[in-house]
Amino acid sequence: MQEVKKPKKPLIYYYVIVLAVLLLFNFLFMPWAAERQVKEVGYDTFIEMTEKEEIGQVQINQEDNEVIFTNKDGDQIYKTGMVEDPGMTERLYASGAKFSGQIIEQMSPVLSFLLSWILPIVIFIGIGQYMSRKLMNRASGGPDSMIFGMGKSNAKVYVKSSEGIRFSDVAGEDEAKENLSEIVDYLHNPAKYREIGASMPKGILLVGPPGTGKTMLAKAVAGESNVPFFSMSGSEFVEMFVGMGASKVRDLFKQAKEKAPCIVFIDEIDAIGQKRDGRAGGNDEREQTLNQLLTEMDGFESNNGVIILAATNRPESLDPALTRPGRFDRRVPVELPDLKGREEILKVHAKKVKMDESVDFNKVARMASGASGAELANIINEAALRAVRENRHYVTESDLEESIEVVIAGYQKKNAILTDKEKRVVAYHEIGHALVAAKQSNSAPVQKITIVPRTSGALGYTMQVEEGNHYLMSQEELENKIATLTGGRAAEELVFHSSSTGASNDIEQATKLARSMITRYGMSKDFDMVAMETVTNQYLGGDTSLSCSAETQAEIDRQVVELVKKQHEKAAKILADNREKLDQLADYLYDKETITGEEFMNILNAA
Repeated sequence: MQEVKKPKKPLIYYYVIVLAVLLLFNFLFMPWAAERQVKEVGYDTFIEMTEKEEIGQVQINQEDNEVIFTNKDGDQIYKTGMVEDPGMTERLYASGAKFSGQIIEQMSPVLSFLLSWILPIVIFIGIGQYMSRKLMNRASGGPDSMIFGMGKSNAKVYVKSSEGIRFSDVAGEDEAKENLSEIVDYLHNPAKYREIGASMPKGILLVGPPGTGKTMLAKAVAGESNVPFFSMSGSEFVEMFVGMGASKVRDLFKQAKEKAPCIVFIDEIDAIGQKRDGRAGGNDEREQTLNQLLTEMDGFESNNGVIILAATNRPESLDPALTRPGRFDRRVPVELPDLKGREEILKVHAKKVKMDESVDFNKVARMASGASGAELANIINEAALRAVRENRHYVTESDLEESIEVVIAGYQKKNAILTDKEKRVVAYHEIGHALVAAKQSNSAPVQKITIVPRTSGALGYTMQVEEGNHYLMSQEELENKIATLTGGRAAEELVFHSSSTGASNDIEQATKLARSMITRYGMSKDFDMVAMETVTNQYLGGDTSLSCSAETQAEIDRQVVELVKKQHEKAAKILADNREKLDQLADYLYDKETITGEEFMNILNAA
């Protein structure tokens, strides 16, 4: 889409106007007012005017050592310094000049004060009053509400373009595209819907985690519809002055109605659409902006060709009046892509770079489990950058695998040198994870094991890759996952009879998973199917909060400890039963530093 740039007058434009007014005042009024101002001249001019008998009145100020005189008409005052001139008095008498005992009247001190101080102040006060009235008019939504562009929506406007984003440029969100394709069809053929009495939703809310392509989907709708597209962020409505955000909402909808049919997209609408409450000291500007948005969405008909799209990753924080039917009638989830979606997204972004024909996108998609569309685009770009560093003209599958590791764990630390003991501890730790996972039937297969330190702080990691989509996990699978997480510490305890700090992240993940099993998944015999914990901000980290008594919290803690301890003991038993393979694999990893899942399984299954 091509953005239509609105010409904006810079602030200096208005300063130039004020300066022009002041200059006009100086050039037209001040010369008239300064007719009686004193003009300093040289003594030679004074003598010349005396000889030509052009002097009217003379005043000699010996204390100030100066001579003040006028011309014959008396409409101009001159001043010059005194010099030693014995014949000056006689020449003045001869020229017909009149001597004045009083000071020649110059500009009135009152008039001088008025012109020098009062008049400029009055001018600036007048300008301030004018601007104040304009601002008040703007706040009330009057015709002057757009002074200096302060009340304008500043929405980015995109027009029809053959190079715009299309649905084919958005992969991995088939359900969302199917929902939005109705909007495109309605904008192209509104009569078909009116004939049967159907009307399109006034507003469509796109919800999902960051990076899943909500904004891109909105642009794709505009690209497919071939209509103007207004784009604005919710934070742009919130201003310091009360009423300005509401004015921007009015201006945005006014422009949209003028260019209908069109699409209005408000990104991060939670910035202005949060729930209203009765707490004192609330943001009046935000609430006024929300109220104006609610009014505008009720104020136009659904068949006028204006479609409102909005995106947020905090749908639970939106005001119920905003999300009710009649305003945002439809909610379109834009979730993280599944395996097939990840593969399609990788192929879309791979079109922009030169790829080796042997690249298996399905394998790369499985390795990138849980990645969003933005992260997958970053993986492709990192792979291309790595290919350039390696002086190659195309991207290989190894580049993509390494770029996934970069996104997950960071770059390899070239200068991190582990001691032999640390390196052996890390090797046993990682093999402990992999061996426990391999010996449990419901664990994902091992893809890669490495003990090369990464910039994220990890001294090594074990990559497990699911074979396909995995939407449900049984209690047994979750327990096996906890056991796998404790396998690294169990290997250290078995071989070195001590513990290290390397298991900190494993402990955190195992504890979080065990707590979720008890408080959210109903996998505790004592609590049965009672939810003890609620999830907030499901698309932004999934923070949780307990909703139970202190005694129940203590019981939850006890059961979490018991569950993790039980799986820890299971992992220790698996490693003890396979101690020979543990030593063999750890030695191999110590020497190679990085091994594949295939190498790991060959050694494990060897007689």
